Amino acid sequence: MNSHFSPPSSEFPNAPARAYVLGVGVSAIDPAIAVRIIDSCIREGAHNYVCITGVHGVIESRKDTTLRQIHNAAALVTPDGMPLVFMAHRLGFKDVKRVYGPDLMRHVSALSAARGYRQFYYGGDIGVADRLAATLQQQYAGLKVCGTYCPPFGEISPAEDEAAVAAINASDADIVWVGLSTPKQERWMAAHLDRLNAPVLIGVGAAFDFLAGTKPQAPIWMQRAGFEWLYRLYREPRRLWKRYGRIVPLFIVLAGLQLVRHSFGTHNAGGTVLPRHSRSSL
Repeated sequence: MNSHFSPPSSEFPNAPARAYVLGVGVSAIDPAIAVRIIDSCIREGAHNYVCITGVHGVIESRKDTTLRQIHNAAALVTPDGMPLVFMAHRLGFKDVKRVYGPDLMRHVSALSAARGYRQFYYGGDIGVADRLAATLQQQYAGLKVCGTYCPPFGEISPAEDEAAVAAINASDADIVWVGLSTPKQERWMAAHLDRLNAPVLIGVGAAFDFLAGTKPQAPIWMQRAGFEWLYRLYREPRRLWKRYGRIVPLFIVLAGLQLVRHSFGTHNAGGTVLPRHSRSSL
């Protein structure tokens, strides 16, 4: 896969302020704002991508400078998990609400059905994208799905990648939904942005499985309390125990240290401490 990254050529209109959590600029938004900005971008022909980011993405970005740059160049970095919402609140962004990948996909699908926007689903295991498309079309009458593509497991060959790009562009999609998991989907969007014609690429990871019904979602109370990761670990311990065993305690420690520093001054995107009276946004 091409690891080259260059910043998008244009930004989403009216880009919101960002709360910088361990160096990743999390958009200070709620679900309604996210949908409104995505809608504006499609109508105005913007060309950018949206990262749906939780603690995993933040921790991975901490050790990977390119991944952090990819996040910070995105049109939106939505607070997918409650820990990021809690951090944004503590950093002064009191109106931030969770913008959860599956819910955002539902909201944008409803909007797309009303506006006639064309959807392309890229990612997931064999058959998942097709099942997702059928499920969403059943739920949102009039939703236009112009294509699906399940990339092969492992590294994709240049010929296969070129075929996928050609298929997406031929579909005349308005939105390309990318379900490859973090950090693969973020790198894919950044590397393919200049090769795709669609106005918006949105990386939603496990939302493909959740909305297709191939994996269960955590109970609402666990989602709201910030313990969805624990439910996912319970459901898939062999796949996820190394990930969560590392990132959860690391995030708790590093986020705690950031809040301590914040109590004495405000950090900008580069980590520089600014006096409180000079703060405009984090």
